Amino acid sequence: MAEKKTERDDAEPADRADVNTRVRRSKEAVLTVTLRLMFEEGIGGVSVDEVARRSGVAKTTIYRHWPSRSALLVDACSRLSSKPEVPDTGSLRGDLAALAGRLAEQLETARWPTVLPSMIDAAERDPEIAATYARLRSGFSSPYGPVIERARKRGEVARTQDVSEVVAAIVGPLFYRRWFSREPLDKKFVKGVIDGTLARLKPKI
Repeated sequence: MAEKKTERDDAEPADRADVNTRVRRSKEAVLTVTLRLMFEEGIGGVSVDEVARRSGVAKTTIYRHWPSRSALLVDACSRLSSKPEVPDTGSLRGDLAALAGRLAEQLETARWPTVLPSMIDAAERDPEIAATYARLRSGFSSPYGPVIERARKRGEVARTQDVSEVVAAIVGPLFYRRWFSREPLDKKFVKGVIDGTLARLKPKI
């Protein structure tokens, strides 16, 4: 007995293309609104009801593409980019200054920093968001590995230097100013962070 075809199977190629285009547009509208709500209210302020209202996409359609609110949030969070390029200035100081300067600029001008605190909070209770945050953090930290490896080869740091210690020494003070003291992330402060980090690194071997 021949298998019964669905309407999708029987559709003409042009019709299927139209359907696919509408699906892409609706998904894009939903993700755009979800990100906007995240920027405005944090992750806790995002509800499927509000996403449906603002995007004009029915809740049933949203749940067809994302089976849960967490799945929608994870997809939206995946669009937050925090992976900077790996600098190669010829010195550890120059590379760290480039990374720290770029981060300081982003913390004051980019949109993703407005979402990060609520993502960290949500990650405490939601394993899916925790996994997304881990990937975001890994991408954010990844440029430091090549920078420290080149510094090892140049003899600027010990071969046993822990990359995570360097990341913490750079990122920690900048995050503190952004979310705790809320003081300016100016060039003088960034230079002080770099000077302090280099002073604490293990001597060359």
